[in-house]
Amino acid sequence: MTDIPLLDIRDLSISFRQGGKDVHAVSNVSFSLQAGRTTALVGESGSGKSVTALSVVRLLDGTSASYPSGEIRFKGTDMLTADEAHLRKVRGDEITMVFQEPMTSLNPLHTIEKQIGEILALHGMRGSDTIRARIVELLEEVGIPDPANRLGAYPHQLSGGQRQRVMIAMALANRPDLFVADEPTTALDVTVQAQILALLKDLQNRLGMAMLFITHDLGIVRKIADDVCVMQNGEIVEAGPVGEIFDNPQHEYTRMLLAAEPKGEPPASDDNAREIVSGENIRVWFPIKKGFFRKTVGYVKAVDGIDVHIREGQTLGVVGESGSGKTTLGMALLRLIRSEGPIAYMATRIDAYNREAMRPLRQQMQVVFQDPYGSLSPRMSIGDIVAEGLRIQKPQMGFEETREAVARALADTGLDPAAMDRYPHEFSGGQRQRIAVARAMVLEPHFVVLDEPTSALDMSVQAQIVDLLRDLQKKRKLAYMFISHDLKVVRALASDLIVMRNGRVVESGRARDIFSNPQSPYTRALFAAAFDLVADDTGAVSQ
Repeated sequence: MTDIPLLDIRDLSISFRQGGKDVHAVSNVSFSLQAGRTTALVGESGSGKSVTALSVVRLLDGTSASYPSGEIRFKGTDMLTADEAHLRKVRGDEITMVFQEPMTSLNPLHTIEKQIGEILALHGMRGSDTIRARIVELLEEVGIPDPANRLGAYPHQLSGGQRQRVMIAMALANRPDLFVADEPTTALDVTVQAQILALLKDLQNRLGMAMLFITHDLGIVRKIADDVCVMQNGEIVEAGPVGEIFDNPQHEYTRMLLAAEPKGEPPASDDNAREIVSGENIRVWFPIKKGFFRKTVGYVKAVDGIDVHIREGQTLGVVGESGSGKTTLGMALLRLIRSEGPIAYMATRIDAYNREAMRPLRQQMQVVFQDPYGSLSPRMSIGDIVAEGLRIQKPQMGFEETREAVARALADTGLDPAAMDRYPHEFSGGQRQRIAVARAMVLEPHFVVLDEPTSALDMSVQAQIVDLLRDLQKKRKLAYMFISHDLKVVRALASDLIVMRNGRVVESGRARDIFSNPQSPYTRALFAAAFDLVADDTGAVSQ
């Protein structure tokens, strides 16, 4: 291997013009990357990781970004001074990128074949049969089953893991020298995460490419990277080989990141506490219709005969891969989708209630969604977002009384009530999720469905949200259904657990018992992917 780095970044600074002044996003960043090796950029949201990566091929051009100083040398050429013709040659050919959310990166109106084929044609491949054969080869290379028959599929017809594999196939189409991966596994299940990481490592070994891997998950860094650069507030505060950084971190911020995993014990279940929500043999089947007359030819059994009992002060964790039925079960309990089987709230049957009958119960049964960016209206102030439910459920409340309730809810979730007239874009991801929690809690509910509320957040912010939820539960004796694929968060919050697969429960019981000795092979596979556990012949797992 040559001593000359493939990518060499020296004293890079990046600014954005905001409000008539320059705001520094990256300051004096320097690191290098050799061919065939992986360097990880880690840090919390806003640390400058993605801005640095986008600058490698000047994808910030056309924005308010500027480069006050520094060099980005790729194969000896400074990309900051390269002309547009050179950038076009390098982009998508010698340097390729994969982003966090494949659903927003893939065109929903084009087939997989068309989207990969466009890249091949753009970089010089000719002949429809040749291009089609290369697409099949790429899809096979990234592990898409039966690739020849998936060419006509649209992105929505693929799972999250399959969509990310398609993105990787597109990135590898022209055999790049540098592969930039920006949070490529954040939105994926733990088992799919493990598969994608193994795939990337295997492809790197076979193709000899270098990887620049951006993430906030240090567990992933340990699995995939050779070297790591820790970024805080636009600066690299610590850098070196992964083993050295993990075993002997020198900087206080690095030590904080390594210790940021959600900790603590969930409150113990009280079998004598009153039952808040229950369901018996719950079924949600979606009909499959075909033909001119749309005849029902079968059913997708999203939830297929599940019993649920959640008591006051209890957290029921619901885990499983995407498509297992977790969210559908939660929406059925809230009566937001139709289902079969008796559902009771406070010992009263509600499964036959229509929309009007459910309206008085809405303030007592709330939900917090996964994406704090998508679940808050950008056109409403924080105060209006949190107050919206109050205005619907308690129209008799006056303006000042409503403002006081909103202020209390914001304070309870760790936010400054003085910020209620600001807008969502002015807050970080963790703050936005606190706003979403405040919106649910302002109505003083008894039951809250938490649907992947931490998956899009930094590890340190995840820990803060878990502490917040636990504190609110203790104060108000709340009943939670916590839906997640992040088993480390579930372990810190859930007292009881059900593991779902294909609409059915494969294992249930006390969370501590299942985590210490899972009985189902599927549960053991989930835990192995999440915790790097090794299962012995008895089914017990250990690190």
